[in-house]
Amino acid sequence: MTHVIFVVGPTASGKTALAVQLAQQLGGEVISADSMQVYAPMRIGTARPTDAEMGGVPHHLLGFLPLTQPYSVAQYAEDARRCIADVASRGRVPIVAGGTGLYVSALADGLTFSESHRDDALRAELTRRAQTEGGAALLRELAEFDPESAARLHPANVGRIIRAIEIYRTDGITMTEQLRRSRAVPPPWRSTMIGLTYRDRAVLYDRINRRVDQMLADGLEDEARRVLAMDGGATALQAIGYKELAPYLAGECSRDIAVERLRQATLHYAKRQLTWFRRNSRIHWLRRGPGEGSAEILASARRILQENDS
Repeated sequence: MTHVIFVVGPTASGKTALAVQLAQQLGGEVISADSMQVYAPMRIGTARPTDAEMGGVPHHLLGFLPLTQPYSVAQYAEDARRCIADVASRGRVPIVAGGTGLYVSALADGLTFSESHRDDALRAELTRRAQTEGGAALLRELAEFDPESAARLHPANVGRIIRAIEIYRTDGITMTEQLRRSRAVPPPWRSTMIGLTYRDRAVLYDRINRRVDQMLADGLEDEARRVLAMDGGATALQAIGYKELAPYLAGECSRDIAVERLRQATLHYAKRQLTWFRRNSRIHWLRRGPGEGSAEILASARRILQENDS
């Protein structure tokens, strides 16, 4: 049976580096599990790995969509399953790496989703409202008919809020009910899930702040200006790194305020990622301590894989 390795965790925890190292040692290929790295123009702000960071390892489901193309968790699960089958058919090891919890869960748990309808006019209206009223206003509206979904979502996760409202308005059921009706089909593979984080949360937060600084040095501001000008920036306004810079680029706040908002949004996102993944008892956590470098983490990951094989 195919063995699929999952490398998950919060942003800036080192997932890409570990996935690449495992792929180099095991003869693997990496399949991304990131909901925003799929969009071609959004490279710096989504921390999409560079060619150098990929280390010669083939990566899948990165930068293959235009901003105008919607992409759902159901579509991701279908695409990722196809990638896993293709990688395994060539005798390679599939390694799924990313921090979008819903994508990881849908794939690892074998969830299949009932087909739901789209309403592009409604979606455009809700997107405009999100831009003028803010995500919190839409979240309050969602709570009126789907309090369970509203409780799970953050005001910054505008895309999921809009989708939850759209499902209710078009299909007459809540997102909560749709998820309940989704059925789990055991995946045709066995898996090992490895989670990465830091024992000292302050170290992770420092890495996040330094990553933000590096993104800005790499040209995030110019990229955000270009991306936000495409399709009205509707997709980008769902992504951390773009929506925080939008007010500055529109002349509505200073650069320092926008950058600070970006730092805080990224820190809050990392906390939400940790909360999501910690609910999964199958994840083997590697908590990097003082003095532990990539070699030590790689050795620990290999031990987990060996124990899972025994």
